[in-house]
Amino acid sequence: MEFAELDPRLKQELQRLSDETEIEDRFYRHLEFGTGGLRGVIGAGTNRMNVYTVRRATEGLARYLLKYVDHAREKGVVIAYDSRRMSPEFAAEAAGVLTQNGIRAYLFEELRPTPMLSFAVRHLQAAAGIVITASHNPPEYNGYKVYGEDGGQIPPQTADRILSEINAVENELLIPALTIEEAMAKGLLQWLGEEIDREYTNRLLSLSLHPETVKQVADDFRIVFTPLHGTGNKPVRRALKELGFQHVHVVKEQELPDPDFSTVSSPNPEERQAFELALQLAKQIDADIVIGTDPDADRVGVVTRTADGEYVALNGNQTGALLLQYLLEQRKATGKLPANGVVLKTIVTSELGRAIASAYNVTTVDVLTGFKFIGEKINEYETTGEYSFLLGYEESYGYLIGDFVRDKDAVQTAMMCCEMAAFYKTKGSALHDVLQQIYNTHGYYVEDLSSFTFKGKQGLEKINRMMDEMRRQPLTAIGNLAVKQSKDYLPGIDGLPKANVLKYILEDDSWVAIRPSGTEPKIKFYFSAIDKTREAAEAKLQMLKSFVLDLVNQRAV
Repeated sequence: MEFAELDPRLKQELQRLSDETEIEDRFYRHLEFGTGGLRGVIGAGTNRMNVYTVRRATEGLARYLLKYVDHAREKGVVIAYDSRRMSPEFAAEAAGVLTQNGIRAYLFEELRPTPMLSFAVRHLQAAAGIVITASHNPPEYNGYKVYGEDGGQIPPQTADRILSEINAVENELLIPALTIEEAMAKGLLQWLGEEIDREYTNRLLSLSLHPETVKQVADDFRIVFTPLHGTGNKPVRRALKELGFQHVHVVKEQELPDPDFSTVSSPNPEERQAFELALQLAKQIDADIVIGTDPDADRVGVVTRTADGEYVALNGNQTGALLLQYLLEQRKATGKLPANGVVLKTIVTSELGRAIASAYNVTTVDVLTGFKFIGEKINEYETTGEYSFLLGYEESYGYLIGDFVRDKDAVQTAMMCCEMAAFYKTKGSALHDVLQQIYNTHGYYVEDLSSFTFKGKQGLEKINRMMDEMRRQPLTAIGNLAVKQSKDYLPGIDGLPKANVLKYILEDDSWVAIRPSGTEPKIKFYFSAIDKTREAAEAKLQMLKSFVLDLVNQRAV
């Protein structure tokens, strides 16, 4: 607080602090920079998101680019931001630090989805990209994600190099930054808008497998869409309109950007509550499909109808299975399924995708949790030609079909889900019916996720202690099922980088995985049960959950 030029709002916030535990949490470390960049609560302190932590990260990124990326100044960095508090301000600060270092900044003129940032980096052949977002975190959070030249999230080795440069910054309070006006006067800042939007939309439309089907059902196919107060509103509606859908009904209460996400307890399409208003509208208009995108529009949730007219939310694994079935089935039917096709999924994503892909002689490759690893594999196969990319997805509602983007893309997924639903409608089926057909063919795969949040320094210590305990006393059975294979990804196995993940594969190929979150103070437990009937699979799932969570409660003390 002795720094004379300290941001007045942050200074007032610090002056109000009296709780020693909160003061410690704000200052016991610098907000951690990892492969997901920064993410934290907005506020004063080194362990918070504010103009100084953003300047510090950007100064480190600038030094990294000037040291390791050829022609970084001329190539420049693309910057996008979402609808959260301070997002435009943080984006401007990042542009100011980059241009102070002589690096060109491309700044979107208003909020844009994360996948459009990825696209723009590739389209402009920029040196890097930054997106200011905290995805679907609560309103008090914001974040800062870095993308490489390929448009993908930075891999661990790049993050380590950037972190090294960040740690070399002596005092974040003294980092110089140009104003937007100064950067423009120097010719170092360029605004992005309609030109990028048009190029991106054209690429989206090129993904369509059955544009004629959309036109065929356009008169009576009804879509309900909610952007959940985020960035998806304009790009999703534009893509759906240009593909030919005529009846797209947007949830008015959630249409416009709102940093408080005032109509939901969490702006997360993984949670049923986020769809309450959308479902009310769907019932009013008799909608065929309901879709919702998270604030930075990289994740999408889908609700479909059953045969008796009820609306059922699909989980991330189910949407992935449906997309995969549609893409492979229709590409094969039209002679466009490559002989060396590959599907990429994470180690905590359902094995149902592998079963579907195998039926079409398509290879499935597993990667660690985090879409950056899917992006890395796409880049690798593009270089080697070993495989042709078909679909990348993860259980947490992230999907990628067209590799002109190198991160999960809710805009292209929303468009393809609507096309898929329209196509199956012409065959007399809803997505729920198609999913049942998939289960009847491959068996019932049911999954669930349980998360525990432990806040602050003590919470992080508790999570670490829990993982250590699980490693010291590995499980040999879970309930009445023996452990067939115990996988610890910490040393680096299966050709994957090191990861703090434990996975138990059981005798019937059901499995349980345990993973601390890399961006939130959470530890996550993933469950997958397989059986011949839904009832048997769900009973097995409950058994797995009860056993493991009882064990966790004992060890979390």
